[in-house]
Amino acid sequence: MFELNGKVVIITGARKGMGRSHALLLAKAGAKVVVADISKEDCQKVVDEIKKNKGEATAVKCDVTKKEEVESMVKQAVAKWGKVDILVNNAGICQFKLFLELTEEEWNRTLNINLKGYFLCAQAAAKEMVKQKSGVIINIASVAMGQQGIGFPNIVHYCASKGGIIGMTEALAVELAPYNIRVNAISPGMIETPMIEQIKQDPKSMEAMLTRVPMRRVGKPEEVSNLVLFLASDASSYMTGSTVVVDGGWLAG
Repeated sequence: MFELNGKVVIITGARKGMGRSHALLLAKAGAKVVVADISKEDCQKVVDEIKKNKGEATAVKCDVTKKEEVESMVKQAVAKWGKVDILVNNAGICQFKLFLELTEEEWNRTLNINLKGYFLCAQAAAKEMVKQKSGVIINIASVAMGQQGIGFPNIVHYCASKGGIIGMTEALAVELAPYNIRVNAISPGMIETPMIEQIKQDPKSMEAMLTRVPMRRVGKPEEVSNLVLFLASDASSYMTGSTVVVDGGWLAG
């Protein structure tokens, strides 16, 4: 039910953290994986790991804020394997900064990577998916998404980008459904990745955050990757436009 044999997957931000975890698991499930990120050298390390485990993968250098690089990434996938079945929009940044001190440049950089990058990648991949009348797009958002999520202090630009991802996911799900393209989002809570290192440097802040998580622990990247696999597979064939939270009960608490 969860196998991806013969499927071609593009994963952005895949050189480390959750992206790396997604790449390893989807390759293990049989997918041919395009490991994409800003450093091809780092991507190649993930590819080597996948190949060591008898999987198929290729490394592609891609800055998701640049349309030409995004289009090249998709073209390379098609040139190598003939199609694109699944896109995992995972590339993102999070910089803590007081709202009153936030610069326009810092705002633009976060929105360009976290939201514009998702748009560019989704559009380029969907153009290929439309041709085959099938596909899956998975957008990695965050519990810091506002409304039913959390309006988090000191990362207003990050929250704005993640809230935008939810809106974009729902709109794309409706627009692309006639082409049998499913679009869903995942909103992780605190996950053990390089992104939370800033929080871990302050034990008091870390403890304060953990007290809000009923399970009282930080999640593992693999615990998000398991959901990525489910949404990428036919097991979730009637799901589109959904946002699934993986947060140890944070929002419920």
